[in-house]
Amino acid sequence: MALMPVADALSAILSGAEAMPEEMVALDAAFHRTLARDVAARRTQPPQAMSAMDGYAVRAADAVDLKARLKVIGEVAAGRPFERMVGAGEAVRIFTGGVIPAGADAVIIQEDTSVDGDHIGITEAAAKGRHIRLAGADFREGDVLLRAGRRLSDRDLSLAAGMNYPQLAVRRRPKVAVLATGDELVLPGETPGPGQIVYSNGYGIRALARAEGAEVSDLGIAADTLEATTRGIRQAREAKADVLVTMGGASVGDHDLVKRSLEAEGIDMAFWRIAMRPGKPMMHGRLGDMRVIGLPGNPVSSYVCAFLFLAPLIRALLGREHVHHAREAALLGRDLVANDQREDYLRARLETRADGTLVAMPVSHQDSSLLGNLAAARALLIRAPFAPPVAKGSPCELLRLPE
Repeated sequence: MALMPVADALSAILSGAEAMPEEMVALDAAFHRTLARDVAARRTQPPQAMSAMDGYAVRAADAVDLKARLKVIGEVAAGRPFERMVGAGEAVRIFTGGVIPAGADAVIIQEDTSVDGDHIGITEAAAKGRHIRLAGADFREGDVLLRAGRRLSDRDLSLAAGMNYPQLAVRRRPKVAVLATGDELVLPGETPGPGQIVYSNGYGIRALARAEGAEVSDLGIAADTLEATTRGIRQAREAKADVLVTMGGASVGDHDLVKRSLEAEGIDMAFWRIAMRPGKPMMHGRLGDMRVIGLPGNPVSSYVCAFLFLAPLIRALLGREHVHHAREAALLGRDLVANDQREDYLRARLETRADGTLVAMPVSHQDSSLLGNLAAARALLIRAPFAPPVAKGSPCELLRLPE
C-alpha cells in the first residue's frame, strides 16, 4: 500500500465524525466543556438604568451652575429603588448599582459635592447620562452570546450565569481508551531488564486527550502476543470506547501484532502508513462506532501523530467550532536542506524578536526517540514533500504545540 498523504489521512480520520450526544451539567461543572446549543440571554442586563458610581442622582439641567444647591430627598442603594420622581432642584443619594430614579438623568460623584444638612453643593457641573449604565448596556433578553461548539472559558461561565443559566447543554465527553503494546516496556519507577525501556508515550497522549476534552481510560501494556493485544482491544469495546488508541506494534516486524489483532477483530483498516516524518507507521480503522488510531511506538512519533490526528478527532466528536490546528507564519532560524517525499514536522523552539517577528529554530537533532527535544520544542515546523533547500530567515509555517 502506498504512503497516504497527511491531509488525506486526516480527512479519513475525521470522515463521519459526528458530535457526541448532549447532556445537561451544572454551571460549575461546565468549565472547558463544549456547548451543544446556542445560549440566548434570558434577561436584560442591566435590567434598568443604574448608577456606575457612588454619588447623587440629579437632573442635569439643575446641576450646571456650580452655585446650585440641591435638596436631598432620599437614598437609593443596590436592590432598593427610590419610588418618587426627582423634581426640579432635587437630588437623591445613590450608590453603585442603584436604579436611577425617575426624573434623574445624571449622577454627580460624591467627590464633586459638598454636604450642608439636607442640601448639597457641587464642584463640577453634571452632564446628561454621565455615570449611568443604561438598561441593556451589557446585553438584552434574546441576545445570543454563546454559540454551539464553543469550549467554555472561565469568563464564559460568568456570562452564562449573568444570562440566568444555572446549567448548560454540553456535548458528552468522547471516551478514549489507550492501549500500549510491547514486551520491552516497564512502568516508570520500575527497573528495566536487559533490552527494556521505561514506558513514556501514554502519559503524554492521555494528557493531550484529556486537555482536548476527552474522558480517558488506561488499558495498560499488552504483551507482544495476539492474545494479549486482542484482549486489550476487546476491553476497549466492552468499555464502549468511542476511540481506541494503540501505541506500538504498528510497523511491519514479526512482533508488531496490532494490525493483525485489529483485523482479526473485524476492524476495517483505512490506512496503515502515512507519508510523514515522524510517524510513518500509523494506522486508522473502525469497528462499528469505535474508531481506532494506531500510533507508532517511538515516543516523538507517537506524540506528533496524536497531536496531528487524535486532537482534531476529539474536537470533531465534541462538535467544536474549530477542529483543525491553526497554522502560523514565522521566519526560519537556520538553513534547512531539501526534503524527501514525506511531509516533515520538525520540532522547533520559538523566539520573538523586538519587532514582534516570530522565529522558529528547529532543534538540532530530530530523531523520533528524543523526548528531551520534544519537551523543549514549542512548535512543529511544517515542510512539504520535496521542499527545496531554504535559507535562514526564509518564511515558514508552523503549528504551535500546547503549553
